[in-house]
Amino acid sequence: MKNLNGLKIGYAITGSFCTFKNSFSLMEKLIELGACIYPIVSFNVQKIKNRFAIPEETMKFLKNKTKNTILKSIEESESIGPKNFLDLFMVAPCTSNTLGKIANGINDTPVTMAVKSFLRGQDKPLVIALSSNDALGITLKNISSLINTKNIYFAPMIQDNIVSKPNSLVADYSKIIDTMFLALEGKQIRPIITI
Repeated sequence: MKNLNGLKIGYAITGSFCTFKNSFSLMEKLIELGACIYPIVSFNVQKIKNRFAIPEETMKFLKNKTKNTILKSIEESESIGPKNFLDLFMVAPCTSNTLGKIANGINDTPVTMAVKSFLRGQDKPLVIALSSNDALGITLKNISSLINTKNIYFAPMIQDNIVSKPNSLVADYSKIIDTMFLALEGKQIRPIITI
């Protein structure tokens, strides 16, 4: 298994709650491999309670696992760029809402501000683990825009339910570590979409 000792990762989480289990398992694996995780959470992650996540439990998990301060505000997230301490930034999961904001330069959440701040003036990779019911619909234009943007890389995506959700794509979390290593070399993992 690859060694991640000392790798500093900004790890942003947005409200695709049904993929939290996969995301948190990935986070644990990254820590086990030696990475240092700096968590950033969207407003929805902080507030919305549902059958997949309870905000207080999510915050407790992140604090206990990462041992770092959770960035929860736009003001806190803006400091990521000027401090220039991260090696890689990841949004896992990334909703279509967050993806659209990143593609269009909208910085009105802790996550979108963190992304903007990280990419500003730095030549380091942003990895996106998309989770979207309309990825092959209206969100596709944002994917195509960002996939052609310097320093932005997508984790491979799979169609999770072709019959009842034909436009849905979710990141293949088993391939995200490989995605990260290639992104650090300036390369996009392939294939990007599989059935």
